[in-house]
Amino acid sequence: MRTGQKLSPKGRVSLIDTQAATERATQRGRGAVSNQTGRFEKETRFAFDDGWDTIEQDAARIETLVMPETARTVITFNRSPDISFDRTINPYRGCEHGCIYCFARPSHAFHGLSAGLDFESRLFYKTNAIRQLEWELSRPGYVCRPIALGMNTDAYQPIERTYKMTRQVLEMLAAHNHPVSLLTKSALIQRDIDLLAPMAEKGLVRAGVSITTLDRALSRKMEPRAATPQRRLETVRALSEAGIPVTVMTAPVIPALNDHEIEALLEAAAAHGAGGAGYVLLRLPHEIKDLFHEWLVQHVPDRAAKVINTMRDMRGGKDYDARWNERMRGRGPVADLIAKRFARATKRLGLGNARPSLRTDLFAPPVQPGGQMALDL
Repeated sequence: MRTGQKLSPKGRVSLIDTQAATERATQRGRGAVSNQTGRFEKETRFAFDDGWDTIEQDAARIETLVMPETARTVITFNRSPDISFDRTINPYRGCEHGCIYCFARPSHAFHGLSAGLDFESRLFYKTNAIRQLEWELSRPGYVCRPIALGMNTDAYQPIERTYKMTRQVLEMLAAHNHPVSLLTKSALIQRDIDLLAPMAEKGLVRAGVSITTLDRALSRKMEPRAATPQRRLETVRALSEAGIPVTVMTAPVIPALNDHEIEALLEAAAAHGAGGAGYVLLRLPHEIKDLFHEWLVQHVPDRAAKVINTMRDMRGGKDYDARWNERMRGRGPVADLIAKRFARATKRLGLGNARPSLRTDLFAPPVQPGGQMALDL
């Protein structure tokens, strides 16, 4: 029996002898350790040793399955007071990047799928996204404001190379001078510089690149199919040199795991041409809590207790606090220290500037068949 850690839902984390937690087979190239049952399911699946040592056997390789779906709407609106956009487009559901901390994982539970391995291997693309988007932009009551592209799941995840849904969305937005912002962990965004650079000249686009750590080994464990940290920094440079305003998101900040990198990461971002920076504290809503705890025990058992207990100190003793303006930053001495360090570093490096506003006055709505073009008065 191997020494591991048992993570209780409440209170502190204690070190005990447990076999299942640390000897469960992991999937190469996947972030989640397991396929934990979604919160709406009546039954719960869990791994156990049946006496035949099967829990120690390598798990069968999980292949990515991409499925089509028809979207009733493409533009999703929100009223969250602590985020800077009120509408998004997500061409894909699920994300093959496999980031273990991804806040979008619980959304898979609404479809009877797991927030664990299902989220990163059972993916959906919206077959009618472009036609539906054109219709929504042409509606008489539509009011143009910047669309945030790929904020739930990465619009440039690996399957974008095949399906090109993000590329098609950008082509539609560019054709009608609609402002857009993007956030990605992928170098694939460089493919679309030919679209983004002309939009930037008109004040219609800004981009963000999320860089969680500069540690290549840690990145591979946390976000196994995302671009390497160096490739993301190179992407920041490529976007900046093309005249596209680019911000680096140091997200999520995870105390006792990557928070010591804040200054080094921001220095690297500034050196590669970033114009601004932001951060978000690790969020653990719904199924992510157990998935992340499980990941910690598997990959960084020596720091699992420290990470979880520090996070709970920043969340009022809980694993997560969903209150507006608290969920992104946390509270308490550690949260305050992170905020001060980040603010000091961004000021020193010239990364504290406000993001450029995007123009909405150039928007020209699509004209549906049988419709009438607007007159310039």
